[in-house]
Amino acid sequence: MKKDEITQLTENFKSGKASEAELALLESWYLNYKEPEPYELDIEERSKDLEAVFLKLQETQQPIKRRLWPRLSIAASLLVLLSVSLYLYLNQSPMSLEQAAIKSGIKPGGNKAYLTLADGTRITLTEAKNGELAQQSGISITKTADGTIVYTAVEQSSGPASSNTFETPKGGQYQLQLPDGSKVWLNAASSLTYPTSFAALKERRVSLKGEGYFEISKDAEKPFIVQTGVQEVKVLGTHFNIDAYETAIKTTLIEGSVKIRTKTEEKTLHPGEQSSARADQIDVQAADLYQAMAWKNGDFVFEGASLGSIMNQISRWYNVDLSYEGQIADLQFGGSISRTKSIHEVLRVLEMTKGVHFKIEGRRILVMP
Repeated sequence: MKKDEITQLTENFKSGKASEAELALLESWYLNYKEPEPYELDIEERSKDLEAVFLKLQETQQPIKRRLWPRLSIAASLLVLLSVSLYLYLNQSPMSLEQAAIKSGIKPGGNKAYLTLADGTRITLTEAKNGELAQQSGISITKTADGTIVYTAVEQSSGPASSNTFETPKGGQYQLQLPDGSKVWLNAASSLTYPTSFAALKERRVSLKGEGYFEISKDAEKPFIVQTGVQEVKVLGTHFNIDAYETAIKTTLIEGSVKIRTKTEEKTLHPGEQSSARADQIDVQAADLYQAMAWKNGDFVFEGASLGSIMNQISRWYNVDLSYEGQIADLQFGGSISRTKSIHEVLRVLEMTKGVHFKIEGRRILVMP
């Protein structure tokens, strides 16, 4: 029965205007009622309440054979049954996920980051005003109108360079321009530690956690090195992305060339290739540039990704926790969606693949078969 049909029958029954045909329809609906699957119930207690209603009706009422029901004797129990059914129906509708998302206050991520200076000062960049934020070691640190953090040399410094740490929280991303003019975009839940000046150094070495996209200024005398866990990437001038969220560190080369090195192996990447580095080996294959660059271009791309990987992306971008219930089979996902979309819209795209469902409880997403 459709929602509007249940509503109309309920109103007719309450007012005493239900015809014998409508009463028979109600009886048939009751006798053929199919209890929802466990994942379709928002709260376990509702299932218990519904079962109690059924038992009460079965104990106190006789079968109805297309005649006028004794309305007064069963009105209370039948109205409870219809009310519970209608409530469950509404909460099984596609709107329930949206309503839960609105109630939770979960929003897509945005430009959020923190800058920790050498003296321990921590600046919340989202709240900082445009203009100069600090000076250290002959370097001026400014925030531009578009939100980028820029390091600029204002005087020669012979002393050792200090280090800064630039970090994004879950639900954040940000852009940084280093002292040599190189540009870095950090994805959510990532950090970059780097010298405030490369002038007195033989190499430009930085340390990355999480994920970042790099556009490196060319300097043949000072190679740029990105240290990420078990690997380091050595470049002179190039564009590349490093995903160091998981155990296997993925480096995708867009332009130029880079050397990937671990303790036991070294390989050179060419444009359009992606390496996957673990402690004892480096695997190289053709890259899916569309998917690798999706986060920087403002999208989620699900092609070929595992459910766990996809949910981790969602967790970092929307700043939510995850719980898994039951056994989730290996699933193949497809499609893409903008990272500006609300969380319930993203989850609905995933639910188009049979075998996975979601429930939003506060800032937690429950993943179910």
